[in-house]
Amino acid sequence: MRFLLKFAYDGSNYSGYQIQPGKNTIQEQLENALKKINNGEKTPLVATGRTDKGVHALCQYGHVDMNVKINEKQMKRAMNSNLPPDIHVIEAKTVADDFHARYQVKEKEYQYDINVGEYNPLEKNYKFQYNHQLNIESMQQAIQYFLGTHDFRAFVTENKERKNCIRTIKKATIKQKKETVTITFCGDGFLRYQVRNMVGLLIRVGENKIPPQSVEKILESKDRTKSGKTAPAEGLYLTKVRY
Repeated sequence: MRFLLKFAYDGSNYSGYQIQPGKNTIQEQLENALKKINNGEKTPLVATGRTDKGVHALCQYGHVDMNVKINEKQMKRAMNSNLPPDIHVIEAKTVADDFHARYQVKEKEYQYDINVGEYNPLEKNYKFQYNHQLNIESMQQAIQYFLGTHDFRAFVTENKERKNCIRTIKKATIKQKKETVTITFCGDGFLRYQVRNMVGLLIRVGENKIPPQSVEKILESKDRTKSGKTAPAEGLYLTKVRY
C-alpha cells in the first residue's frame, strides 16, 4: 500500500533533508519512524526533493510503500508518535501504486524572510538577520527578470556538472511588512542553492551595489561567479508543493 505523506519541519537542528552518514537528517528521522511502523523493515521515503542544512518546510511531501495493514488516520498518528517534535506529519493518504512524489510535482513555492530591523536572537534560525534597510523598489524591479523560462546556470553552484539548468518561474514577488521582507518564488522546479543564490543577488540590488537591469545580464552570462554570494539558509522555507 502506497501512502503520500505531507509533513513539515524545523530544519534548525538538522544537516539537511537527505540522509548523510554520521549526520542527523530529516529523512533519517522519518525513515526510522517508518521502520518501526513497518514491522522493522527498512522503508525508504521518496520526497519531492531535498532541502539544505538549516532550511525549513511548511509543506513537504514524500511517498512510501507499507507492508502492514494500516489506515490513513492510524498512519498519521503512528508517524507523529515516533517523530521528534520538530518534524510533524500533517496528512497521510493512500495513493495509486504508480504515484511518484517527485516526478509528478507540477509546482513548488519557496519563501525567504529577511529581518531588516534590529537583530532578533529569537528569530535567528527563522529569518536572515540582515538588520539594515534595503531598496525594496529596486529589488521589485530586479525580481521581474527571473520570471519565465531561463537557463539558471548562473545561479547553480554545481553548474558545470548539470546538463540541464532550464527552469520556469511563474511567480516572483517581494513584499515588506514592518521589518520583514518576504521574497517568494513559484516555479516548476528549483536547482540546488538556486533560490538562495537569486536572493543573494537581489540583496546586492537592494544595497544599491548593482542596478536592477544587471539581473538580466547575469542570467544570460550563465556564469556563477557573476551572481555573488549565497544567502544564508535560515530564512528559506518550502511553503507549497502542487501536484
